[in-house]
Amino acid sequence: MPAVAAGTARVRPAPRVSAQPLLIAPALSLLGAFFILPYLNLLLISFFTKSPEAPYLRVLTLANYGRLVRDPFTWGVVWSTLWLGAVTTGICLVLSYPLAYHLARAPRRLKGALMVLVISPLLVGVLIRTYGWMILLQDTGLINQLLQSLGASKLPLMYNRTGALIGLVHVFIPFMVLSIAASIQGIDPELEMEARSLGAGAWRTFWRVTFPLSLHGVIAGTVLVFVLAVSSYVIPSLLGGFTVLTVPILVVRTITELFNWPGGSAFAMLFFVITLLLLWMFLRFVGSVWLSHIGH
Repeated sequence: MPAVAAGTARVRPAPRVSAQPLLIAPALSLLGAFFILPYLNLLLISFFTKSPEAPYLRVLTLANYGRLVRDPFTWGVVWSTLWLGAVTTGICLVLSYPLAYHLARAPRRLKGALMVLVISPLLVGVLIRTYGWMILLQDTGLINQLLQSLGASKLPLMYNRTGALIGLVHVFIPFMVLSIAASIQGIDPELEMEARSLGAGAWRTFWRVTFPLSLHGVIAGTVLVFVLAVSSYVIPSLLGGFTVLTVPILVVRTITELFNWPGGSAFAMLFFVITLLLLWMFLRFVGSVWLSHIGH
C-alpha cells in the first residue's frame, strides 16, 4: 500500500499556470504606454514653472494650480464644458433608448441591416462629419436656404451652443445606442409578456421590468458619451466657433498660443480630476437608487 501511494504521488500532475496574465499583457502594455505614461508626464509638467525661452523650467511649483483655482474664468469654462456634456448625454439617452429597444427586439433578418445603419456613421471621420454639418447649418447652408424659400427667417444654427450640440449628439449617439441595445438584448422577452399578463400596462412594464434590467447599459452609455463629449475638441471648435469655449479648446490654446505648457497641463489635470469625481458621484447615486428600487 505505501508503494502504491508513493507511485501516485510521483505521477500527480503539476498545477496549471493560468494563461490569463499573458492574454491581457498586450492590452495592459498599450494602456500603460499610450494612456498612463502620458498622463503621468502631463501631471509632472503641470508642476513645472513657465519659461519664456523653453516649454517649461524643471522647477517645481504649485502656482499653476493656484492661479486656476482662484480664477473665476476657469470655473466658467469648466461649467460650460460640463453643461455641454450633460445636455449632449441627456439628448443621446432620450433619442437612443427607443432606437436601441427596437434594434434589440427586431427580427433576425432586419437586425443586421439596422446594426449597419447605426454603425455606418462611425466609418466616417469626425472631422468630415463636422464639415458636413457646417454645410447644412451655416447661414447660407441648406437648412436656412430651405427656410428662406418657404418664407421663414434664418435660424442661428452654427457658431453657438446649438450647433455644437447638434454635432456632438450626431457623433456620439451610436455609442449610446450600442450600449443600451446590448443590455436590452439580454432581457428575456418572456419577462415583459408575463408582466403584461399579470395586468401591468405597457408603461408600467417598461418602468418596472425593462428599464431596471437595462440600467447597466444605460449607465455604460451615459458614462461613455459624457466622457467623449466633455473631451471633444474638433466639434465645439468648428460648430461652436468663438462663442463656445470648452476646457479642451482652452487647454490647446494655452499651450499653442500662449506657449504655457505648465498652465495648460495643470488645467487638463484639474478637469480630469473633476470629471472623475463627478463620475464617481454619479455611479454612487445610481447605485443607491438601484438598491432602493430592489428593496421596494
